Amino acid sequence: MAKSVFDELNDRGLINKVDRDGKQILAVTNEVAAREALSSRKVSIYIGFDPSATSLHVGNLVPIMTLAHFQRAGHRPIVLVGGATGMIGDPSGRSTERTLLDNDEVDKNVEAIKKQLSRFVSFEGENAAIMVNNADWIGQKSYLEWLRDVGKHFTVNYMIAKESVRSRLEDREQGITYTEFSYMLLQAYDFFHLFTEFDCLIQGGGSDQWGNITAGTDLIRKRTGKEAIGITYPLITTASGEKFGKSAGNAIWLDGDLTSPYSFYQYWINSEDADVERYLKFFSFVPVEDIATICEEHAKDPHKREAQKRLAAEVTRVVHGEEGLQSALRATQVLFGSTLDGLSDKELNEIFKDVPSTDMKMTDLKAGITLIDMLADTGMCKSKGEARRLIKGGGVSVNNNRVEDIELTLTDANLASETMIMLRSGKKRYHLVKFQN
Repeated sequence: MAKSVFDELNDRGLINKVDRDGKQILAVTNEVAAREALSSRKVSIYIGFDPSATSLHVGNLVPIMTLAHFQRAGHRPIVLVGGATGMIGDPSGRSTERTLLDNDEVDKNVEAIKKQLSRFVSFEGENAAIMVNNADWIGQKSYLEWLRDVGKHFTVNYMIAKESVRSRLEDREQGITYTEFSYMLLQAYDFFHLFTEFDCLIQGGGSDQWGNITAGTDLIRKRTGKEAIGITYPLITTASGEKFGKSAGNAIWLDGDLTSPYSFYQYWINSEDADVERYLKFFSFVPVEDIATICEEHAKDPHKREAQKRLAAEVTRVVHGEEGLQSALRATQVLFGSTLDGLSDKELNEIFKDVPSTDMKMTDLKAGITLIDMLADTGMCKSKGEARRLIKGGGVSVNNNRVEDIELTLTDANLASETMIMLRSGKKRYHLVKFQN
């Protein structure tokens, strides 16, 4: 008998078990009903995405992979982009209020995220995903309609008992605005709308969304007399307890223009041994049984980092496609001396962002610059004499090709990318020469 998607997610650790304080908490509003529904029929599940930026980041990969697993099991994903709720901001897991976005910013971000999400779930076929924007139904309601249709079903006592609200109320300095306090009802109405209009049985979300999700199941029960289901997945941290999805304080974006495939690949390559098994389960489609084998082999020679290499390859392929993975692998091999053929200015800048660089004129390069002059002018060598001796000793490479000709003259034919030449002295000393028109 084929494994249900519930068991698949559970085996991968994607059904939440504990909160961030390690306490046991509920992860499914009705596990019996969830298991029965997911093993006996096709259902719809929705997860919401906040349009606070023009790109999603690796912190969004858990909900994305959850939807992808559901679709692979034959169920229908509903991707909700919060055009309305994104203008408010969810207080869950936050100690301060979000900066509110205007309509133009939200609309711009919604369109970008719609395009991006289409890479992860299919919008074609028998169980095609659908994408919705809650501005289409929330934006149509007047304030009086909202109070009548939604507000009357919730007491203030019920709302302040939710962890996301209570924790902010206990912070006397910050508190919680009426705007944020209302967020729970907006998300509850989203679930009700999708339940009635799209027969959406399940809402998924992070463990910090439990209060908002159960508000939705309660609203559905009160207005229809029927039961809906909520499922939460864990909030991901590293084994050392650090926030997942940051590198040197910067978000790791899923947009290749914001985080290049090379930098994305490197983020996963640098995963700690203690994290790599969990990450393979969370962020790849590699079968759980195969992951166990990968990690067993890795444990025999951890210095080879084979598990990290597999993780980086799998996640980069999912996010950036095979072309993006091959670009990342080519860029990675540059540091081990491979050819620079086919790399772009952007990729070279990413690879060598921390090495010195010098700007020169493209007209001078086209006229020809001797390698000896270039080494001296860039400061790679203190003098032309030192440059000559270094080349003669075989210690200079141009674009990772060792130079033997002391009298070599470089022209635009020697460019490694659109406008750059990479010099190397010895094994580790690099210098990027950038030519400007």
